[in-house]
Order: sequence, then structure tokens, then C-alpha cells
Amino acid sequence: MAATVFSRIIAGELPCAKVYEDDLVFAFMDAGQVNPGHVIIASKAPVETLMDADEATARAMMVAAWRIARAVREAFAPAGMTILQANRAAGWQTVPHLHLHVLPRHAGDGVDLTWPRKEPGLEKLKELAAKIRL
Repeated sequence: MAATVFSRIIAGELPCAKVYEDDLVFAFMDAGQVNPGHVIIASKAPVETLMDADEATARAMMVAAWRIARAVREAFAPAGMTILQANRAAGWQTVPHLHLHVLPRHAGDGVDLTWPRKEPGLEKLKELAAKIRL
């Protein structure tokens, strides 16, 4: 994988405001703060998407998100919280390095996430579930 802005931050080549680090993840304040307390959690492994990560990294990212979200709640008292993880351009990923956002939310903050809701019915849902059931 080619170097990304996140891999350069993790390597110490670019400055950041670090929030958390362990063996598998690195978290820092998003330079484009949507609201105060907006944190990015990136994998230390140079992988592009969640599906490319190993299970240990996926687990570590969610544990870090849980810890950081609780700290953000305590420090900034947001009205809500969005934890967002996107994969590839069609999935809204803007940096090709596995990461997620811990985004404190407030009414009227300008963040919008919408999609056309489809209701295929229970039989179709069962058919879809059968294709991915673990």
C-alpha cells in the first residue's frame, strides 16, 4: 500500500495531536474538526479497508473507539455521538487507510447522513441473510 497521510502521521513524519496509541491503533484529533472532540482512529497496519484488516486490528479499533467516545462524552458533553467507518470511495472513504471517526454531535451541527430507505419485505430479507449467514 502506498504511503497515506495517516501512515505518515503514525510514522511521525507529520505532526498531530495524539489522543491514544497501542500496538495496533493510533488515534489523533481530526485536523478538520466537525465539532470539538472529533477523533480519527487509524490502524497501524497499512491496510485500506476493514475487510483487509485482521480480526485483532478490527477488535482493537472498536475498543479504542469505545474508550475514546467515553472520554469525548466526559470532556465535551455532546448531545450525541456518531462512530463512522467507511470503505472505498463508493462507501465514502476519503483516505485509503483503515480508519474510523469518533464524532461528537449536536443538533444543527451540519452533519448529514442520508440514504434511500428500501423495504424489500421479510422473505427477501431472509434470502439476503442466507447469503451471508456465518
